[in-house]
Amino acid sequence: MTSELRVLRPAEWDPWFACLERAFGGALSAPESRALWRELTEHDRNIGLWEGEACVGTAGAYSFRLTVPGGAAVPAAGVTAVSVAGTHRRRGLLRTMMRRQLDDVRSWGEPLAVLTASEPAIYGRFGYGAATRAMSLDVDTARVQLELPPGADEVRVRYTDPVAALPACEEVYGRLAAERPGTPVRQPKWEQAAVIDTEKDRAGASPLQCVLAERDGEVLGYATFRVRPDWDRAGPKGTVALRDLGALDAASYAALWRFLFGIDLTSALEAGGRPVDEPLMHLVSDVRRCRARVQDSLYVRLVEVGRRWRRGRTARRWMWCWRWRTPSARGTRGAGIWWRTRRAALRAGVRRIVRRIWSCRCGSWAPPIWAGCRSPRSRRRGGCGRCGRERWRRSRRRSRGMWSRGCRTASETTGCGVPVRCQVPGAGRGSWQRGHQKRLRAARSAVRISLPQMWQGRLARR
Repeated sequence: MTSELRVLRPAEWDPWFACLERAFGGALSAPESRALWRELTEHDRNIGLWEGEACVGTAGAYSFRLTVPGGAAVPAAGVTAVSVAGTHRRRGLLRTMMRRQLDDVRSWGEPLAVLTASEPAIYGRFGYGAATRAMSLDVDTARVQLELPPGADEVRVRYTDPVAALPACEEVYGRLAAERPGTPVRQPKWEQAAVIDTEKDRAGASPLQCVLAERDGEVLGYATFRVRPDWDRAGPKGTVALRDLGALDAASYAALWRFLFGIDLTSALEAGGRPVDEPLMHLVSDVRRCRARVQDSLYVRLVEVGRRWRRGRTARRWMWCWRWRTPSARGTRGAGIWWRTRRAALRAGVRRIVRRIWSCRCGSWAPPIWAGCRSPRSRRRGGCGRCGRERWRRSRRRSRGMWSRGCRTASETTGCGVPVRCQVPGAGRGSWQRGHQKRLRAARSAVRISLPQMWQGRLARR
C-alpha cells in the first residue's frame, strides 16, 4: 500500500498524536499536556504520512523567533514531532518528510530550522549540527558554600503562585533572551508550557513552586523548582529539582541561589539546561562537588541565508558566511554555513587557505602554505608573487616523495616552493629542505591564522 504525505487536518490530530506517542515509547500524555499541545499545534505547519486511515509518520514545526549574535531575533522553524512507525522503517519515509519540511520552511521565509535531538545521529545527514551546549549540575549543598556579591542581602525573595507570576517571569525571560544568542523568544501561549504541572512531571516530587527576587518592588529574577523529599537513618536528604532560573543582576542571581541552597530538609540540588558559562561556578566554594556535565542542546540547520538573516548593522558586522551544498539537500540553497567573526574573516587568505587545506587533507591538492608567497597578489589570486603565476600546479616528486609547487625553473622552485610532508593518501615520506621550519612558521604568521589540527592537512614534524 502506498503512503500519502499531506498537511495535517484538524480532524486528524488524535491519530496523528497517537502515532507520535507510540514512536516515543507508547506512554500516554497527561490530559493537561495533551490539551496544551493540541492548542499549540499549527496544523498548516505539520505533516503526516498516511496509509489509508492509519498514520505511519509525523513531522511538525512551530513558528517562533531565535536570538542571534548582534541582538536580532530572526524567524525560525522549531522542528518537532518527527517519528516513523516501527513497521515502516527502512523505506525512506523519514527522508521524504524531512525534504518536504525543509522546502516548506524555505517557502515560509524562515532562515533557520532548529530542534532538540532525541538521537543526534539521525539529523546530521539532513544538515543539522549542534549549535549550543547546555550544562547540568548535581550540587552537594551540604558541603558547598556560596560567596555572595555586594547587594545580595538587599534583595527580597518571596514565594508566589507559578501561574500568577507568569507575567513577571516572562518579562525577565524576554530581557534575558535578547542578551544571549541561541535563546528562543517565546510566542503567545508558550508561557503555559513553563508552568504545566502534572503527576508525571513531578515524579514523586512536590508541586511546582516559584519564588521572585525583588528590590524596591521591582522583580529582578525568578526561580521555579520542585522539592523531592527523602530520608535515611541519618536524617533528611531531600533534593531540590530546579526547573528554571533567571535574574537581571548579580545580586538577585546570587540571592536566588542562596535561597535554593538553604531549603530545609534538603542536601542536594539538581539543575539541567543551564548555560555553559554559568556564573554559579564562580560563586561556589568547591567546584568539584557541583559535578557539572556539558552536553549538546540545540541543533540548527541553516535553510536560507538572505535579507532576513543579515538584518541589523551589528549582525552584518559580526558575521560572514561560506556556503556549501550537500547531497542530502538538493534543491535547498545554503545547505550549510561556516561562522567566523568578521575580523578573522578578513585576515589574508583565510577562506582560500581553509579550502586548500581541506583539499590537501583529502589528497587532491598540495599544501597551500608557502614561504615565498607573501605578496598581496599571491594571496588574492592564489599564485606566486615571484613568478607571477595565477594558480598552483600540483607536482609530486616520486623519487623523494614530496609535494611542491610546479615552477618551471629550479631556482623558482628553490625560492618559492616549500615541500611539506603530508600524511594523506598518495603522499609519501619525503626529505625536508634546509630551514623549512623557519619558512613555514613565517608563512603561518603572515596569514595570522591558527587552524585546528584537522584542518592542517595533518602536517607532521620529524
